[in-house]
Amino acid sequence: MKKLKFRFQIGAFLMFLLYGGLFFLLFWRFFYIQSTGEVHGYNLQAEAANKYSRETVLSANRGRILDRNENVIAEDTMSYRLVAVVRESATENPKKPRHVVDARETARVLAQYISWDEEKIYEQLTSKKDKYQVEFGAAGRSLSHEVKEAIEEHDLPGIVFVNDKKRYYPNGSFASHLIGYAVKEEQKDGSFKTVGRMGLESIYDKELTGKDGKVSYDSDVFGYLLPDAKKMVEPAKNGKDIYLTLDKTIQNFLEDAMSRVEKEYNAESMTAVVADPKTGEILAMTQRPTFDPDTREGLESSWLNAVVEDVIEPGSTMKTFTLAAAVDSGNWHPNATYQSGKYKLYDRVIRDSNNGVGWGPITYLEGIQHSSNTGMAHQLEIMGKETFIEYLDRFGFGKKTGINLPNEATGTLLTKNPVDLVITSFGQGSTVTPLQLIQGMTAIANDGKMMQPYVIDKIVDPNTGKVVLDEEPKVKGEPVTADTAKQVREILASTVTAEAGTAKRYQIDGYEVAGKTGTAQIPRENGPGYYGGNHQYIYSFLGMVPADDPKLIMYVAVKKPNMSSAISGSEPVSAVFNSVMENSLKYLNINPDNTAEVEMKTVGELVGKQAETTQVELTNDGFKPIIIGEGGTITEQYPKKGTPLSKGSIIFLKTEGAVTLPSFTNWSLRNMLVYKTMSGLPLEIVGEGYVYSQSASANAVVTDSSPIVVKLRTPKESFQTTEPEEDSEKLPQD
Repeated sequence: MKKLKFRFQIGAFLMFLLYGGLFFLLFWRFFYIQSTGEVHGYNLQAEAANKYSRETVLSANRGRILDRNENVIAEDTMSYRLVAVVRESATENPKKPRHVVDARETARVLAQYISWDEEKIYEQLTSKKDKYQVEFGAAGRSLSHEVKEAIEEHDLPGIVFVNDKKRYYPNGSFASHLIGYAVKEEQKDGSFKTVGRMGLESIYDKELTGKDGKVSYDSDVFGYLLPDAKKMVEPAKNGKDIYLTLDKTIQNFLEDAMSRVEKEYNAESMTAVVADPKTGEILAMTQRPTFDPDTREGLESSWLNAVVEDVIEPGSTMKTFTLAAAVDSGNWHPNATYQSGKYKLYDRVIRDSNNGVGWGPITYLEGIQHSSNTGMAHQLEIMGKETFIEYLDRFGFGKKTGINLPNEATGTLLTKNPVDLVITSFGQGSTVTPLQLIQGMTAIANDGKMMQPYVIDKIVDPNTGKVVLDEEPKVKGEPVTADTAKQVREILASTVTAEAGTAKRYQIDGYEVAGKTGTAQIPRENGPGYYGGNHQYIYSFLGMVPADDPKLIMYVAVKKPNMSSAISGSEPVSAVFNSVMENSLKYLNINPDNTAEVEMKTVGELVGKQAETTQVELTNDGFKPIIIGEGGTITEQYPKKGTPLSKGSIIFLKTEGAVTLPSFTNWSLRNMLVYKTMSGLPLEIVGEGYVYSQSASANAVVTDSSPIVVKLRTPKESFQTTEPEEDSEKLPQD
């Protein structure tokens, strides 16, 4: 019995040691884990956070690019990313497959909508079955809503779309070489980022790029937010917005005119820029060939912003500054005469544009009007080379303007050799940029003050509203006096109006134009000398309007237009200049020179009066009263009492009874909307601008609810370029 008891006690003791030891080890393990937070080298807190913490990225928008009136030029917009689920386990119900079932058919369909071919798509769908889903690189990103819907119509199993963003350029080819473009590019970590690759998109990529935010929270195994769990939000910071000096309306005038002329004359290249001479602000800038920043179609032609980065021999537009130098230095004698035709310098002969025949003895003023090369040579002889070189420097030639754009060219002034200096005086040999010509012209247009061109108005942080960059007009210098500038404008205006003027084609009805035509030779790319033959030149015009107080200056150049020998080289140039200038002046409400001062009169209280009597009184006062109704007592008027109106303005008088339609011809959109509201008639107003047709004739009494269609069009749509006289300027020959 004792033996049995002893054995039991030993057994119990051993069991105690075993379980006690196990308990101690377990206790020690708990203590160790609690104190260190690690198991087999893994941090439990980190593992738990990894399993139960959730983080959602809040995508930042890339900054917008806008014009001076806050019209969007470039912005981020909603797009879609194409994803294909390839793992079979994603499908729970075979009747409703959630993975790609038929890879071949799926590849065939997708190849119709993305840039990958069928075989490449098929390989992507079948070679990565170990993955849950696959994507299609840049080809499957930035898809439009239309493409998404088209693919969804095929009802392909396993094909899903994820919301994404893309850079959107709503205006198409719109100052494309200035704006540039941005695209999504895959980064080293496999993520995608929008990166600027050209123009302002590239130059200001850092400022435009935003910083993604995130939402962090603890969840259960199903991903739901745990009770009392903290939700941490780090907001996204959108990229900065860039406001340009461009005016969308003027830029569209320019783009339309350039496209029209490019199509008609098939020129090798074209360049144009419009600026405000009082401030130096660039209002429009473009070139041809151009490209669509959304598709990059046409980009292979040229990556240079020609206005800033390209150099040309300016041709006779340079005579503007030779003339200004002569006037300002006291060496201009407009009524003095010289023998035109030829000018000999050492072994070189300078010839006028009519093959050196000239126009006999003519005055220096007539020489400018004829665009005489020999006149400039004689003028340089009078003025002296040192004086001329000094004024070239004053006008900023041979150095950068300082515009807020990179890669600006300086051009090259050839002034050491006497022959080079002479041909520089009329625009050959030396090179300039179109932007330098614009900058120099601001001094002539702005009473001697030369304004530095600029295209960035301001940069704003949309997250705080803070303006981080604010550009202001900057006077670059005063190369000539105000009196000189005024005199030069008058002389340049005579090249448009004088019988001998080379710029007669640039006349704009109602506005006085001042400017200088140019015909520049083009250096051969391979070998010395210049291209020769029919229209193998750069035709240009540097002008301003109105001549007495210019509000706009513009430079247009057309290189090697394809046209018959009977057509003047200034024809395609003037087609751009005249159209853009006239439409822009009207858009800016710059009245024609022959517009008289408008007399204003205040509208009185008309409600309660008799319509017929009031109609006579208003007509005698110079207004155009429109009665809406059968007549009798006026129940409503527009405009209201106290509104100042000019003579010829419409005043609406509402009465009771049936409505008789007036003639809507030349009514503005605003007046049409007022009439529609007051009359209650079923008017369908189509277009913008001014009325040119109506479906129901004037004086018809409206008796039913049939819609009346009224069509409008803008002055731009109505504008037809008048056929100007032939330009007499031709190639200057040595």
